[in-house]
Amino acid sequence: MNKIKVLLVEDEAVLAMVVKETLEMKGFEIVIANNGVEGWTQFKNCKPDICVVDVMMPRKDGFSLVEDIRKVDDWVPIIFLTAKVQTIDVLKGLEIGGDDYMKKPFSMEELIMRIKKLVRRSSINSTENRMDSSLIENNTIGKFHFNFKNLELSYENTVINLSQREAELLNLLIIHKNQILERKTALIKLWGDDSVFTARSMDVYITRLRKFLALDSSVAILNIRGVGYRLID
Repeated sequence: MNKIKVLLVEDEAVLAMVVKETLEMKGFEIVIANNGVEGWTQFKNCKPDICVVDVMMPRKDGFSLVEDIRKVDDWVPIIFLTAKVQTIDVLKGLEIGGDDYMKKPFSMEELIMRIKKLVRRSSINSTENRMDSSLIENNTIGKFHFNFKNLELSYENTVINLSQREAELLNLLIIHKNQILERKTALIKLWGDDSVFTARSMDVYITRLRKFLALDSSVAILNIRGVGYRLID
């Protein structure tokens, strides 16, 4: 079995070394970055299976780093590891794309458990989504043409480039077109759980898709209160 590659972005050198040595003893492969700028470089170079990111760092903070990561990768799991635990900070971290949030000081056993859980969930979801995506590689929604394979949504002479997560969510909505897509179904399928935090993340993606689809007034994503969404055209 391949080692799980962890990108640890942490400016506290002693803590970073303790986490690195402990995880390596448990069979993980660890890449360390001391700030968000180094974290971005290492992310592009090492292609980690999961990122563990501090929030308060010099040069580029953890929130900014994760926003950059999510522009190019919707699926790599991300755990925020930080002393910032006010509700507004937790929600911000999860809304911009974090998958989990751990407060310092923390238990190494719990961190290891959460890393394994998120990597396992990501692997399962990736396999299932590749299977589902074959169902709808090209489709028409109103005046739009959706090409899942190329992550493109076209309207007349306009081509909208979608992120992987946006395309997966739109794909799921199309599969259930003119029917109700339950929130829980979408959350479990795309995020792996239906917690309030992942629900907020999905709401962000729904808002983005609505902005794209606004080019055609005959297309809409309706909010079915307390149940889910319905894509109509």
